[in-house]
Amino acid sequence: MDYTKEPHGVFFLIDNKSFYASVEAVMRGLNPLKTPLVVMSEQENTNGGLILATSPEAKKLYHLKANVSRQRDLPQDGRLIVVPPRMNLYIERNLQINNIFRRFVAEEDLWPYSIDESILDLTHSWRLFGPSPLAVAKRIQRTVRSELRLYTTIGIGDNPVQAKIALDVYAKHTPDLIGEIHYETVPEKIWSIDDLTDVWSIAHRTAAHLKRMRINNMYDLAHANPFYLKSEMGIVGTQLFAIAWGIDRSQLKIRPQVKEASIGNSQVLPRDYSNQEEIETVIKEIGEQVASRLRHHHKQAGCLSLGIGFSYAASEEDGRGGFSHSLRIDPTDSNVTIVRHLVRMFRRQWEGQTVRNVAVYTSRLQSKQGQQLTLFTPPAKQIKNANFEGIVDQIRDQFGFTALVYASSLLRGGTAINRANLVGGHNGGNAYN
Repeated sequence: MDYTKEPHGVFFLIDNKSFYASVEAVMRGLNPLKTPLVVMSEQENTNGGLILATSPEAKKLYHLKANVSRQRDLPQDGRLIVVPPRMNLYIERNLQINNIFRRFVAEEDLWPYSIDESILDLTHSWRLFGPSPLAVAKRIQRTVRSELRLYTTIGIGDNPVQAKIALDVYAKHTPDLIGEIHYETVPEKIWSIDDLTDVWSIAHRTAAHLKRMRINNMYDLAHANPFYLKSEMGIVGTQLFAIAWGIDRSQLKIRPQVKEASIGNSQVLPRDYSNQEEIETVIKEIGEQVASRLRHHHKQAGCLSLGIGFSYAASEEDGRGGFSHSLRIDPTDSNVTIVRHLVRMFRRQWEGQTVRNVAVYTSRLQSKQGQQLTLFTPPAKQIKNANFEGIVDQIRDQFGFTALVYASSLLRGGTAINRANLVGGHNGGNAYN
C-alpha cells in the first residue's frame, strides 16, 4: 500500500474513562479509578434496572458490564455503590470537557463524537502546546484531571480511524492511558488484532459474515481480495478493507449532510402493553409531541411512519419483532390529523400482540407557508384548532411540558408526563444533589 498518497495529520480520539460512573465518584469525593460504583437506571423504565455505567474497579471486582448487566447481577457484599443516573449532570460535564478541548483546537477541528468521546484534529495546532503529539496528549489529560478530576484515555493517529482503534484497543490498557497508531505501525498494531469485534464498526453480525468468508482476524481482512469483499458486502466491504490498512480519507471540517430531514420520536415502554386503548394513548402522545416539534421548526410533514416493537414473548410467538408502516399524506403539522392517521395505521396492522416500543417519524418535510384548509371541516373550526395547538406550544415552551397536559395522559398507560422528566430516556437528576 502506497501511504504517501494518503492524508497525514495528527488526530486525537479522547474518551472520558467510565464517564457516568467517574462523574458520580468525583461528586462524592472519591477516586473514580479505585471506587466500585455503578450507575443503574430506574427499574420501572428498563424492566428491572439496567446498569448504564461501571467504574473500572466494579468491572474488575464483579465483572459487571454496562448495558448488559442488570440489578439481579449486583453483588450483596455491601461494597458496591449503586446510584441512579443524572443525565443533566453528565451533559454539563461533557460541555465543560469540550470547552477544555477548545483551548487546543479551533471550533471546526473539534467533533464531539458522543457524550463521552470527542475527535480533535491537531494537525495545525499541536506544535503550540508541546514538543510532540504525545506530550500534548499528556497535557490535555493533566488539564482535565486538574480541573474536573476526571481521567481521559487518548488514541493518537495519522487519521481518525487510526486514532479510534488506538483508543479502543490500546489506550485503555496502557499505564498512561494513551495509545498510538501510525501508517508505519499498521502491521504491528492493526493486523495483530485477532478479535474482529475489537475494531470499531465491526459488530458480531459483521464478524460472523466475515468468518463465513474465511476472514477470521484483521490480518486476513487486510490481505483479502478487495473486489471479493465488495461483491459480498457492498460498500461496507470496501470500508472494512480500508480500515484494515489504517486508511481514512474523511475530513473533520466537512460535516455529513443528511439527505432527507426527518422529525420523530420513539419510546421503550416501561412495561408490556397489551390493552389497545393504552397503546393508542401512547401513540397519541408521541404523535402530538412530533407534531409540536414540526410546528417548532415551522415544518409540515408529507409522510408519516409508525413503528411498533413487540415484547420478547410476542416476538417469539409471532416470528416478527414488530411492524412498521408509512403513509403519504397531505402536508400537515396538525395534532388531530397526525394522530388520526397514526391510529388508523396501527389498527390496520396490529393483531393483538403485546407491545414494548413505539416510534413515530415524519419525512417529506416542507416549510410551512400557511394553513391548508380541507373541504370536510368548517374553516373556522380548522383555524381555531390550529390556534389552540399554537397556544399550547407557547405555554409549554415557557413553563415546561407538564404545565399543560391532555387528560388522556393521566389515564392508565399514559407516559408523556413521566417521559417529560427524562433525558436520553433516563432520569435527568439534579446536577448538584
